[in-house]
Order: sequence, then structure tokens, then C-alpha cells
Amino acid sequence: MTGPRLTSLAESLPSTVPFVGPETQERSLGRPFRARLGANESRFGPSPRAVAAMAAAAQDAWMYGDPEMADLRAAIAAHHAVTPAHVMVGEGIDGLLGTLVRLVAGPGDAVVTSLGAYPTFAFHVAGFGADLHRVPYRGDHEDPEALLDRARATGARLLYLANPDNPMGSWHDGTVIEAMINALPQGALLVLDEAYIDLAPASATPRIVADDPRVIRMRTFSKGYGLAGLRVGYALAAPDLIRAFDKVRNHFGMGRIAQAGAMAALADQAYLGQVQAQVATARDRIAAIAAANGLSALPSATNFVTVDCGRDGAFARGVLSACIDRGLFIRMPGVAPLDRCIRISAGQPGDLDVLEEVLPQALNAAARG
Repeated sequence: MTGPRLTSLAESLPSTVPFVGPETQERSLGRPFRARLGANESRFGPSPRAVAAMAAAAQDAWMYGDPEMADLRAAIAAHHAVTPAHVMVGEGIDGLLGTLVRLVAGPGDAVVTSLGAYPTFAFHVAGFGADLHRVPYRGDHEDPEALLDRARATGARLLYLANPDNPMGSWHDGTVIEAMINALPQGALLVLDEAYIDLAPASATPRIVADDPRVIRMRTFSKGYGLAGLRVGYALAAPDLIRAFDKVRNHFGMGRIAQAGAMAALADQAYLGQVQAQVATARDRIAAIAAANGLSALPSATNFVTVDCGRDGAFARGVLSACIDRGLFIRMPGVAPLDRCIRISAGQPGDLDVLEEVLPQALNAAARG
């Protein structure tokens, strides 16, 4: 008797996932976290209008969601002053990235990203057998010039950049992104991950013509809109690329409740404004707590703050571990030199009270080794 026969590609991949969820860590600890500040979820929650819309939609959950997601795509299109043909909705940016890589990058094709950037993109690239080329950050920012140079040298099909960036919280002005698009080598597609753009300065948003075939923009309802549990993301791109998603996407991947909640959240821009203000207040407090402990908070255009622990990755991992042991869920960048830092999501005042209590204890524990 034999077991399932994996493909040679699947056999070659490590048995791993990009992230270990907080629930997995809670099960290991045997207790819930006191504060959940590691996954960059919105601790300020979704719009009450979105909650009401989801509750109303729940009675129709016996039906599949509209596979064309027509109403949601129309609402997103109106919000961005484009047509529904420029919009694709999927299971978060993560799901859309997987579909995009499947469409554009096959075995042996070159794909370029930054060393230490959002790991799920790299996870998909490996899963479809493409060759991943990484360039280092320049300081605490992704390096557009180095990314472009590597794309030219490798003939890359995809070039991934997040603006604002995860895990550092840094950002480039929109004009930098516009110049980057104009400098793309022939045949390369810029994957512009804008998961945090709703929380960034207006100047970070580039001006991109809707029909530009050189770029695909990824947006999400998980951050500013507080709907991470629904997994709703969307892509903005030229219609030819958007139509191609229909070749391979999960047509029934977006349920009725998710579609209703996302539409109602998008319609409540006043609530998004409240969340933006709360996030800014929380970022300021995280920076103050870091400073009180002799640490430096990096400027952030996201709903998290990356804090430089002032030493090496081993020390920062010690701080992280001590925070986890004390019931504070946070995360950190995974590669040097970014891994000198820890990353703390914006939270409610009570969450940040836990941070204020635990961080000095964690620093003392890490210093003792």
C-alpha cells in the first residue's frame, strides 16, 4: 500500500508555513495572550455598519456568494474611479498573490523581491517553482533601484514591492513608485502591495493610469477596515490581466457574508477616518513606550510600529520570546539586519498598558540571556 504521490516540486519544498498563528502559540502556552499585537489586525474593529450588514447576510449563508462578486467589484471600482473590469476580488492579498504567481511565473522563471519582505509572496513563488531573487533593503526601506537592477539582470516576470512596507513600516513617496514603473524592464510586472495604504500619508499613493499594463496593485479590507477574519482583498490592474484571473481563480472563494461586510465597510469612510486617528494615537504611544525603555521606534505609515532594540537579532529574539512568555503577542522581522527589531501592532489603550508593563521585563530577561 502506498501513500499519496506528491509532485517532485512539492516533495522539494520544506514543511513550513510563512507564519505561526497566535492561536498555535496559545495552545503551546496553555493560555490566551493578554494582548494580541503581532498580526497587524485592527484592534479597533470593523464599522458597525459592516457588522450589521454581515448579520443581515448571515440568514442567506445557505447560498453561495456571487462568483462574479459584481456588487462588490462595482463598489470598489466606484471608490477608485475605475471600471469593474479593472477590479478582481480574492481571499485576501495572500490569495490574490498566489493566483497571480500561478498565472505569470512558472518553473524557472525569475521573480524579484526584497530580502526580508513579506514572506507569503516568496512562499507562493517557491510553490509554483519560479526562481526567487532577493535584494537587500537599503537602510530600513525596500530599495527600488536595486530591485530594478536585479529585474533587468534576470529578465524577471514579476517584481514585488510593498508600499508601505511590512515588516519595517517604512514607505516611499508615490513619485518614487511612479518612476519605478517607468523604469521597469520590458516584460516585467510590478506587484505593488498596498495593504497598508489606507493608513499612510496621502503622498505615499502613486498616480497610476488604470489601464497601465505594467503594474498590479493589491489592496485589502484586513487592515484599516478591520475585516481580517473575512479574508477580502482586491487587485487593481488593466482589464486583460484582471480577466486572466478567471482562468484559475477559485470562483466561489468569496462568501456572501464577506462580500456584504466588505461593501458596507467601504461605504463607511467616516469610520475609516476614526480608525486612522486611533492608529496614529497608538503609534505615538508605542513610540513613547519604546523611548521610555531606551529603544528607538522607526517612523511608520502602517498600523504597527517597528522598534529597534539596538543590538543584534539574537537579542531581539530574546525580547520577543520574553514578551510571548508574559502573554504579549508580537512579531519581528526574520532576517539580518532587520531582525534587530521587534514589530508591535497598534492596539487599544488596554493592550498598550500590557506592552508598557511587559516590555521592560522582557528587555531585562533578554539582557540576562
